[in-house]
Amino acid sequence: MAGFLSYFLPKDKVFYNLFENASNNLQLIAEKLVQVVHEADYNKREALIKEMHDIEHDNDNITHLIFVELGRNFITPFDREDIHSLATALDDVADYIYSAGKKINFYKIDPIQDEGIQKSSEAILEAVVALKQAVMELRNLKNTQKIIDCVIKINSAENSADAIFDMSIERLFDSDVDAKELIKRRELYMVLETATDKCEDAGNVIESIVVKFA
Repeated sequence: MAGFLSYFLPKDKVFYNLFENASNNLQLIAEKLVQVVHEADYNKREALIKEMHDIEHDNDNITHLIFVELGRNFITPFDREDIHSLATALDDVADYIYSAGKKINFYKIDPIQDEGIQKSSEAILEAVVALKQAVMELRNLKNTQKIIDCVIKINSAENSADAIFDMSIERLFDSDVDAKELIKRRELYMVLETATDKCEDAGNVIESIVVKFA
């Protein structure tokens, strides 16, 4: 009977470990992006972007494992919808961060000469660090104020990213770059800004979990 009942016990450690691994990867890939935007050498940037690709691929695998466990486990530590939403949001963050790094070399953009790209990358890292701290607190949900403080930091970083995006677009249209360069940089700015939006989405899911279960 004990063995039978254990089958229905929530696999808390499985989900928490996977979410924590995903958030660790987000910090790693965000740190790589900051390195990329401060690296003048194209080939060195390419090597860093390859590392970003590997991290993003590992995060895809973690997301897949979360969905597998979601289908396998009858009881979960919090709502199944929230687990799915958080896994998707964390995966989106990694996707957009990697996309930003990839576009820098794909479009042959020199990030050293663009303050907006560098500041956006730093805002992403700030948001990701706060997001990771919030994820780490989900395991016990005892310090809800700390989680809320992390969500506030995520929102603040996203607001900063919005302001940086506006500044970057204004400077871009005031510059004398040709149409092709304008289109490429505008697309990169949008991807960078969206990465912080996705961090905010993940923060909103975590906040919802806190409200329901704290």
